Amino acid sequence: MSQGAAAPGLDVPDGRAAWLRLLVAVALSTIGGVGMWSVVVALPAVQAEFGAARGDASVPYTVIMIGFGIGGVLLGRLSDRAGIVATTALGCGLLAAGYIAAALAPSLAVYGAAHGLLIGLGSSASLAPLLADVSLWFVRRRGIAVAIAASGNYVAGAVWPPVVQGATAAYGWRATHLGIAAFCAVSMPPLILLLRRRANFSAESRAAARPAFLPEPLTISPGTLQALLVVAGIACCVAMAMPQVHIVAYCGDLGYGAARGAEMLALMLGFGIVSRIASGFVADRIGGLLTLLAGSLLQGVALALYTVFDGLGQLYVISALFGLFQGGIVPSYAIIARDYFPASEAGSRMGILLTATLFGMALGGWLSGVIFDLTGSYHVAFLNGLGWNLLNGSIAVFLLTRRRAGKLPVGGVPAAYRLASAQD
Repeated sequence: MSQGAAAPGLDVPDGRAAWLRLLVAVALSTIGGVGMWSVVVALPAVQAEFGAARGDASVPYTVIMIGFGIGGVLLGRLSDRAGIVATTALGCGLLAAGYIAAALAPSLAVYGAAHGLLIGLGSSASLAPLLADVSLWFVRRRGIAVAIAASGNYVAGAVWPPVVQGATAAYGWRATHLGIAAFCAVSMPPLILLLRRRANFSAESRAAARPAFLPEPLTISPGTLQALLVVAGIACCVAMAMPQVHIVAYCGDLGYGAARGAEMLALMLGFGIVSRIASGFVADRIGGLLTLLAGSLLQGVALALYTVFDGLGQLYVISALFGLFQGGIVPSYAIIARDYFPASEAGSRMGILLTATLFGMALGGWLSGVIFDLTGSYHVAFLNGLGWNLLNGSIAVFLLTRRRAGKLPVGGVPAAYRLASAQD
């Protein structure tokens, strides 16, 4: 049998079944990712209806990120134990219920609770569990596969904001939330059923599969690595949250209107898709750590541009650059997790790391709103983001200095790490 071939009835890592599964994961992530973006677009309308301050109106975004983060850990662990079908089915149910509850909310507090307890938890099934599941089907092209799967969240960010903005303008935010609930309940279950098949690799295909890049071991313990990556994830996403969460409100304050801000958000996230896919190609060649550092440096450049320019055309260009520069940061954490932790822990490890990034988004979204309330502008909020971004880059540099000579052996168990490949 030729190298990489599989016996009848068995799968091949990076094979046709893996790529088809990846397409399904992207579709589910795109639909389920609405939870992260609808609240951003609805912020001005919700603020106006409930007569809230900008910081208070930003709280629902903060709690949805907290719920998303907690869900990432819980549902990531559930996917390791019960499988991806049960996990995503639960997420679909929570998502639909959450949008119904939000649409009927009599107060901002209830609206926020619906986002944190239901929408956030439900939407989390569309990220970490799906990334972990996809990573189990790929070895040589794991980086690009994980990056493509993660891009579903940004496809959601490119597609949903204009849809939600248009529907909110035409029918109101409450009717829009009910429409989202119905769409999720109808569209997600058929896709979930396509994930019932589990990977079934032959011994020969396992032996033939080798990653394109073998990471160098680090001279720190797995626990220390996990902790540092958690801090890095929080820091990078506090910085990332300023433009993503407040660009719609920022454009309104500048007199350009919420519709222009929604367009910039869609542009930002559309270019983020390009960045995420490109980062996967890069990570397959240089590894997750260097990819993380590159994304951090470029994100800092884009944030600095926001502090200098605020013309309408300039903001469109900077938003596109911001998306192009930062889109590969979050997938880097998933790739690092698969480089340095066992496949059997993929859902849990990725859940923890992606939860850290979501807590960073939650903290950053709230901090930016509070800073605006205190200063009357977003300039200081952008500077705050730059400071957090510096912390993220510093951690990436530190980890790179802790590499030692030699590669992690495929399937081996060095002192602290196992390479999380198909041989796990």
